[in-house]
Amino acid sequence: MPLPPLSPGADLTDARGAIRKGRATAAGLLEAAIRAAESPAGRPAFTALHLAAARREAASAPSGSPLAGLAVSVKDLFDLRGDVTTAGSRVLAGAPPASADAPAVARLRAAGGAVIGRTQMVEFAFAGVGTNPHGAQPANPAYADVPRIPGGSSSGAAVSVATGAAWLGLGTDTGGSLRIPAALCGLVGFKSTAGLVSAGGCFPLAPSLDTVGAITRSVRDALLAHELLAGRTVAVDGRPLAERRFAVPQALMLDGLEPPVVAAFERALATLRAAGATVEAIELPELREPAAMQQAGTLVAAEAWALHRDMLARDEAAYDPRVASRLKTGAALSADALAELRGRRADWIGRMNARLLAYDALLSPTVPLLAPALASVLASDAVYFEVNARLLRNTSAVNFLDGCAISQPCQRPGEAPVGLMLWHSAGHDDAVLSAALQVERALAA
Repeated sequence: MPLPPLSPGADLTDARGAIRKGRATAAGLLEAAIRAAESPAGRPAFTALHLAAARREAASAPSGSPLAGLAVSVKDLFDLRGDVTTAGSRVLAGAPPASADAPAVARLRAAGGAVIGRTQMVEFAFAGVGTNPHGAQPANPAYADVPRIPGGSSSGAAVSVATGAAWLGLGTDTGGSLRIPAALCGLVGFKSTAGLVSAGGCFPLAPSLDTVGAITRSVRDALLAHELLAGRTVAVDGRPLAERRFAVPQALMLDGLEPPVVAAFERALATLRAAGATVEAIELPELREPAAMQQAGTLVAAEAWALHRDMLARDEAAYDPRVASRLKTGAALSADALAELRGRRADWIGRMNARLLAYDALLSPTVPLLAPALASVLASDAVYFEVNARLLRNTSAVNFLDGCAISQPCQRPGEAPVGLMLWHSAGHDDAVLSAALQVERALAA
């Protein structure tokens, strides 16, 4: 008799439990993931599928291992032994194959993960829209009306999880590249404090801001993924919401919200207040300072320019023109100006950290808009860059803070995805994850 299928809303933790209880097999669940990966919705999420290897890994994974042979996907930014790491670009197509897995990939394999394939991404991870002209374009699986952007830069990671092709999508977050696609696709994306997860074997964008993490279907899965990737145990704080204090910054984060985002966000706040949480509005005008600091050029563009300057001089024609355009803005900052910016950033982080200490977490919409139609975003450079800036606005503030943040869905069933972002300064990862677990339960009630 065939084993009963998992419920449509099952997460990685559910699947792992079903395997351990004998209600499902790793092989059976992998075949379901492969069907999703090969489907019209799932295939564009991948630059390459490694199905034979994934079947071997699922078959050999102990049922008691953390990932139990379940499918995971890997952003095309990470080294996979024997593969060329292209970072979503034609520029690196002739690079030699990687001699070893990136440490993050090795940790997932050691935990029993079956790597089903490499996922599509924005070229060199330098945009939040989730488009790439060099290969198949994944569409947002949450919408059936017209093809809509999945968000980026970890576009394929999100689509692989949303379509059922993977239970966990390994990705990166330099300005929101995990949280933006998670928010737009109705998933969970966790950006830890930078440095907690090794970025070795991962093609960099801006080393001061790059963070390695995962997109998952639930907060508890995000917690598990972080523990595996960071090699640490999260100290979960079991305090109820009635004992938690949240702040809602009014500056920047609430500017120009689309009405469905306003509705979902305000309902979420009302739910938390009804559960007894203290939710207070604060101005926090400091959030507007990074934009003023970076008028002459951004930190991410300056660091990316240093990495790409020689390749652009040699191979600019092979780049996505929109990515190349953004990279070249990094040339505007001299070495002295960049050093000054880093000093001003450090001062800002110190002042922000002091302001945030009174709260368990801060609450903001992850992005201010719903996923727009792909065709409209790609219609012109002006629209593309305007949408990209709006998508990155809230999330990138946390990266500039060197903070930690999680995006989790807060819309009602049947509504378009809206992300609720819980965030804090560096080192508050466990507090943010603990609070997010409580928020997830309250919103699902």
